Amino acid sequence: MPIGPVQILVVGFEEPRFGGQILKELERLKEHDIVRLVDVAVVHKHEDGTVERLQHSDLTTEEAEQFGAYVGALIGLGAAGEEGAEVGAELGAEALGSGKGLQESDSWFVDDAIPPNSAAAIALLEHRWAIPLREAIQDAGGFHLADGWVHPLDLVQVGLMLREELEEVPA
Repeated sequence: MPIGPVQILVVGFEEPRFGGQILKELERLKEHDIVRLVDVAVVHKHEDGTVERLQHSDLTTEEAEQFGAYVGALIGLGAAGEEGAEVGAELGAEALGSGKGLQESDSWFVDDAIPPNSAAAIALLEHRWAIPLREAIQDAGGFHLADGWVHPLDLVQVGLMLREELEEVPA
């Protein structure tokens, strides 16, 4: 099973207005094989302090086992070489195959971190669109050197730095 790059996305919501629009967009992206939701945990703290949790994954049990084996093997390889990769693959397949992705206990810290009448979501998104691009790059003899995300606020920061530089230049 080819796996695309996985992004960890943490999103906060002040006075959340969940009306299904996020799920609708995720479903559209999934239908077009653009992204796949590996796992998501949503924590919603109500005004009275009660907490609701939702967890979801687009992976079938078989896909979760394969994904877990892949991730576990990579972690094991880094920790203990080839022998570690084998052990890691077995442990990873078992963990994700049995639904032990983002656990409720992993999100307890969010309960305390968010104020009443707010919510937070922690999602693992697999970028499926990148798989054919990665394969085309590999077929052309290319290899990974570096990557990163450019966010809109990063561009604002570049503009602020540019403004400071222009202000320092004598007229």
